[in-house]
Amino acid sequence: MTKLLTNLLEAKQPLFTRALDQLEQASGRKGMDVKLTAEIIEKFHKKTKELGLDPNDTTGPELYKALINQAMKHDLHLAKQIGAKDEHDVYEIIPLAVKAINATKMPRDCWVLKDSVARKMLKNIPPQNIMKRLNYRSVDSMLKRENLYEIYGALRFAEDEDWLNKFNEQYESLKPTDFETREIKLVVMPKERWGDIAAHYIEKKRHINTHLKELGVVLILPPIQPRMSGIATKVITLTFHYYNEVRLYSAFFKAQQVKPDFGKIFVNTLIADPSEAAVMAGQQVHWRVIQRYFGKLKDEKHPEVFEPHVQPEDLHWRKAEELMCKIDPELKFWEDLDYVGVMYDDRPITFNFMDVVLSYSNEVGYDDRYVYHFKEALWNEVFMRYMGEKTLEDQILRQLDNDLINPARLAVD
Repeated sequence: MTKLLTNLLEAKQPLFTRALDQLEQASGRKGMDVKLTAEIIEKFHKKTKELGLDPNDTTGPELYKALINQAMKHDLHLAKQIGAKDEHDVYEIIPLAVKAINATKMPRDCWVLKDSVARKMLKNIPPQNIMKRLNYRSVDSMLKRENLYEIYGALRFAEDEDWLNKFNEQYESLKPTDFETREIKLVVMPKERWGDIAAHYIEKKRHINTHLKELGVVLILPPIQPRMSGIATKVITLTFHYYNEVRLYSAFFKAQQVKPDFGKIFVNTLIADPSEAAVMAGQQVHWRVIQRYFGKLKDEKHPEVFEPHVQPEDLHWRKAEELMCKIDPELKFWEDLDYVGVMYDDRPITFNFMDVVLSYSNEVGYDDRYVYHFKEALWNEVFMRYMGEKTLEDQILRQLDNDLINPARLAVD
């Protein structure tokens, strides 16, 4: 059964099998891979039938086309649900999407840099390219009249590498007192002000969303084309995704605030996003997995190691597709499918909502189908299943209690 997981994850062997063996030995939980594989196959059969196909007699192209058609049908329904007349009109969809997102009930608090500190950093090292673009000679004048979050959102697109490196050095001197708790900001970058400033990023990523971990901001960038397939599902799903990312790192930074090298940890996370938050049975575990695992526990099971800085509400998160269903219940088809996939022609076909939506919106063909979000979700699912065993949960907590960034590599119990 490990073979299917190996193929779906495109994992290297024998390293992957050895990793699962270590996790099984440490947890005392045998056959987790068999159970997870069986769940994936069961969900694949169920959803394939819902698409009107025979799971035992369906080709890869047939299944992929059916998933794309499902995404197209749901995008049209969602666009109408939020009040759009033309589901392909980017400029009509964006404000309606923002309204729907703002009306969705979900956790929004984050622990991020104070505005006053962010302004001071810009005064210390003025962004000359942005000032020139907006016709300012004085950084004080610009900060008095412009949206601070738009300026920060434009920095990595407008300023050169040398300027960015120099600016980022300031983060190393930050202290926990430079941070505060506030709600995540959703900022739409006006095209009339920022034009094609992010064109290169959009062409590379093929979507118009990004985020600022340090400021707790989710950005919708100026689109480079006025019409786009799947724009409603794409922009709303990715916005929810980045809301989760902001809260993910917010909780991480809160947990780090007691460290003497907090500033270095902060800037290293912004730039490099280290994956070794902890080691579980010899396997590196990203903070993303830790946050999602403990976030699923009931509040009364909140580990003491997180207190007093990280509270249960800091770890709460909702999958993007779950939040989408709050806006349009028709999208319930996609719930709990983020780690579901099947092998066809030596490559996975995924039921992951974000991958399918992006494949539809970007008109990606069968041979180039997206699997990125699916593979990440499946890796996370594997680790969370094993972390549910008390032996490994305790192993993670002992490391968090000692040193989250450079954990002691605990031996397999």
